[in-house]
Parts: sequence; C-alpha cells; structure tokens
Amino acid sequence: MRIAVLFLACLSLFGADLAKPEKKVESKLRDVARLQGVRGNQLLGYGMVVGLDGTGDKDQTKFTVQSLANLMSRQGLTVNPATIKVKNVAAVMVTTELPPFARSGSRLDVTVSSTGDAKSLAGGTLLMTALQGPDGQTYAVAQGPLLVGGFSASAGGASVTKNHPTVGRVPDGGIIEREVGGDFNARPTLRYSLVEEDFTTAIRVVHAINEELGEKLAQPLDARTVELKIPKEFQGRAVELVARLENLSIQLQPKARVVVNERTGTVILGSEVRIGAVSIVQGGLSIVVSSTPLVSQPAPFSQGKTVQANKKDVTALEEKPKTVTVEPGVSVGKLAEMLNGMGVSPRDMVAILQAIKEAGALQAELRVL
Repeated sequence: MRIAVLFLACLSLFGADLAKPEKKVESKLRDVARLQGVRGNQLLGYGMVVGLDGTGDKDQTKFTVQSLANLMSRQGLTVNPATIKVKNVAAVMVTTELPPFARSGSRLDVTVSSTGDAKSLAGGTLLMTALQGPDGQTYAVAQGPLLVGGFSASAGGASVTKNHPTVGRVPDGGIIEREVGGDFNARPTLRYSLVEEDFTTAIRVVHAINEELGEKLAQPLDARTVELKIPKEFQGRAVELVARLENLSIQLQPKARVVVNERTGTVILGSEVRIGAVSIVQGGLSIVVSSTPLVSQPAPFSQGKTVQANKKDVTALEEKPKTVTVEPGVSVGKLAEMLNGMGVSPRDMVAILQAIKEAGALQAELRVL
C-alpha cells in the first residue's frame, strides 16, 4: 500500500511538471510598436574638406576643382580652375538624420564620406555645408574638424591602411536651422505600427490599451496597425497619454523561424522550431579534368619539328551518399549538429534546409541571408 501511494505521488509530481505552463515572453509597448509620425528625417549635403596632408583628391577629379573655384568666387577671389591643385582638398557628401521634435539651435552629429579619389580625410576640416531634406529645404548646416578612426600611409611603393580613412564624423558639427512643423498634443488619434506584423500581437496590444484606459478606444486596423482615439481627459495632452501607455507589458507570440547565413554557416532558430520525420540523402559527383604536357619528337633525319602537345584526362568521382534519418520533433539545432558531424558544408546545409522546407517537414519560416 505504501509503495502504491509513493507511486501515485510521483505520478502526480510528474504530471504537474508536464502541466507547468511555458514561460511567457513579454515586452514593453514602446519596444513592440512605433508611433506613426514620430520619426527622423534624412538630410544630405555636398561639401568640401580642406587641410589634408596631401591625401586629398587628384587633379583629375574635375568636380573638386570646380567646387573649389566656385567657393573662392563666393569669397571674392577669381581663380582659373586650370591652375588649382587640389591634393589638400577633398569633395565629400555629408549625411545626418534630423531627429523627431528637433528644435532650432540643437546640434547633430554628421557623417562625412569622400566622393572623389582621396586617400584619407584624417586631419581635415569640413567647411560650412547646407544639409537639405527631400523637399529641397535646408534644415541644418554643418562645419568642423573631422574625426577619422583610421589612417593611410605610403612610401616607396608600399602602403599601410587601417580601418576606413575616407569616412569620418564631426561630433556636434551640425546645427538645426529649420524645424519640422506639427503639434503632437493636438492629435485626435494615435496610430501604433507594430515592429513585426502579427494579428495576435495586435489584438493583445488593443486589449492592453483598453484595459489600461478602462474604455474601448483602441481598435486594430490590420496585423500591423492599431488606432487609438484619445480620451477626453487627455485631449491636448497626448504626450502624457503616450508616456502612460509606452510601459504597458505586451505578451509576445514567438514565431517559428530559421535564419541561415550561407557565407558563415551560421544557423539561428527560434525555440518553437521542430522538424517532422524525414530522411536525408546527401552526396556529390566530382568531375576532374587534368592536362599533362607531352613532347612529340620527329624521327631522325625526317626533317620534322618538335611539337608540344597536351594529354587530357577526365575522371569522374562519385562520392558515397551520406544518409541520415531524422525522427519527428527534432530541433533544427540538433539537425545542424548532425549535418556538421557528417562534414556537410554550409552551402549544402542551406540546400538541405530548403529541401526539408519544400518537403513540408519544416513548419517554420526559412530566411537565407
């Protein structure tokens, strides 16, 4: 009787362990979704870097010479472009991002990239450059000394280069001159765009927002978009409403996905990925063509000439196929270990995973980088 009781107790503990729910994966609303209309804007400008130590553009870079001549003309100097030497000057493209809600007078970091054949931008200074948006309006100006995390040096036909010396940054080198208009607090509605489309996650976001506000003000528009009507008590105070909602916990639904990097042979998989019963036969056929040089000698006193010829041999090698049987429920990680143990190359591994997907044994999304 005592043994039976202990046996039943063990069964109860084992069953309780099996019934234990899986650990929930949760994240904050601010990490799951983005507010529509709250984004940065790309800015672009063409400028010049001066003060280089002979590492600038060559004389053959015509647009650099013309740009320098135009710059001097605006400064009241008339110079013949044919007489300009530009080895200490480089033409560059200046890029940055205007952050949301940026105000006039704020500073930005800018990235400076060479557009000519300059060897290095180290030690150079960016001259005042207008940064424009897609609408052609100037939103910022940039100027200042460059920071380049590398160098390039050459002498006697030998050269040494570290990192990428033709791209640099100017910390706080940009100043915002024009603001992007808009009154965030005056919005009647808010729209959240999920980082990754998913119907279940969209519904969970709606339930979390409505539960927090105590009203059914949020509704899903599709698998990625959730629209929220701003309640009366938050009219004109949309910032406070967003601050209240952005820390809501949203339960995520992990996706069955396999990501394969063919170049490095890396396989990354989700916890929900499993493979059905499948047999894999992998083999290869190698054809080798070799050429052996031969010399053909003429018979004595035959007035012939020595001729060089090539003897070509063709050999076909068919490897013995490698077979592996996978039981249902095996993870992709275990399969990758099995294939690595068989000596399968990364390229063949990608082909095998694609074939398993086509066979219907891999119930997951397969992405190849």
